[in-house]
This record gives sequence, C-alpha cells and structure tokens, in this order.
Amino acid sequence: MALTLYHNDMSVCAQKVRLALAEKGLDYESKHLNLRAGDQKHPDYLKLNPNGYVPTLVHDGFVVCESTVICEYIDDAFPNPPLKPADARGKARMRGFTKFIDAAIFPATGVVSMSIAFHHQYAPEVHAKMEAARPGWLANFRNLQKGTENPAFPNSIKRLDKMLADMEAALSGHGKPWLVGDAYSLADVGNAPYVTRLDHLKFLDRMIAKRPKTAAWYERMKARPAYQDALVEWFNPTYLPLMEEKGNEAWPKVQALLAA
Repeated sequence: MALTLYHNDMSVCAQKVRLALAEKGLDYESKHLNLRAGDQKHPDYLKLNPNGYVPTLVHDGFVVCESTVICEYIDDAFPNPPLKPADARGKARMRGFTKFIDAAIFPATGVVSMSIAFHHQYAPEVHAKMEAARPGWLANFRNLQKGTENPAFPNSIKRLDKMLADMEAALSGHGKPWLVGDAYSLADVGNAPYVTRLDHLKFLDRMIAKRPKTAAWYERMKARPAYQDALVEWFNPTYLPLMEEKGNEAWPKVQALLAA
C-alpha cells in the first residue's frame, strides 16, 4: 500500500484530506506544493490533476482528485475507524454538510481569505503565470485586492456566517457532540478547516459568541490528536500573523455586514 499526497500546508481542501488520513492513522508520502509560486500549474502536476488544484491523492498508482471525493475514497479504501455513519439517514445528513461545503462554503472562503489577507502574498511576477494558466484570473485578482469592498465579499462572509448558524442548529437539534450525532464523521472533517480559517482571521470568536454548541464543537475538534497532526503541525507561520493583522483591521466592516 503506497499513498502519495500532493497538497499545500494552508489549503482548506488539503487540510481536510490530511485530517481524514490522520484519523485513519495512515502514513503517506508528502508532496508539498507552493501555491503562491504556481506549483499547481506545473505541467508534471497537471498530468495528475488537469484542474491544477490541490490536493491530489495517489494510491498504488490510482489517482483521486477533489477533496470531498478523496475523503470518501479514503473511508471506503480504509474502513477502520469509519468516518461515515452506519445508517442511510446518517450518511444523508453527513453528505448534506459535505455538499454545501463544495457548493458554497469553499468558494465563499476563497473570496474572504483572498480579499482579507492572501492577495498580499502574490508577487507581481506570478500574476502573468497565473493568468496564462487560468484566463480571467488577473481580473478577479483585481477585485480581491479591494478587500471588503470586493463586490463578492458581502455575500461570501454572510455565507460563512450561515455555515456557523447551520452547525449550531444541527448540534442544538440532536444534542450530540458531532454534526450528525454521536459519531464523528466526514461532516466534521469537512467543516474543520473552514471554521479554523475564520479563527485564523480573528473572526470566529466574535461570530460564535452566541453559538455555544459550535464553540464547544470546535474545542472538541482541536483536542483531537488528528487535528493537531493534520492541521496544527502544518500551520504556516508566515500566514498566521498576516491573517490576524488583516482580519482585525477588517472586522469593523465585517461586523457591519453581518449586522445588516
């Protein structure tokens, strides 16, 4: 059994795959890509993942792309401990969470993260490379440089607030420790990086001040050894101060948008 993971330290999609692997206790060969340098657009990587995204998992020569698909593959290929509920209803509730991560939470997080902090990290010499790989990238990047004035920002931060509201409703509704009940699942794995991103931007404590169930869920998540191995050990120290600084600067505007 050979596993190779192409990933990035702070990518939310890569974080959830590393978390799934860590929960299973699986070792893998790490291939870390520098997204700011455009490593994900290198021709050799595009042969594995034509979309030019991370992560990509290779298992005994079999290539799996898309983080939600990878997480389900990991659980199917290595069934113990299980990361899906045993019953059909539990699986449906779990996939309700993971579906909305792909459809809405991931793009919203990208807008918020880039608008607040990450656009500062792209050196001008990388812009042409990214535009060549993804025509239209530069025009979108110009909007991201507007920060909270980015036209896409208000709806994106409100969608992340709804994510927390949905988590609070689920946890309050069944009164159990994890998002779909007693069993820790891929719903928890999937949401963990996005809640963590809000924490790194210094928005989370303010956004969950009146959401005690979600706050307790996050404390349980951070206490898991797999979270420490898959996320904390990979936190990039050059990112965290930037996210904290820019997030604190942006909070008054974020607060106003959430109150509107």
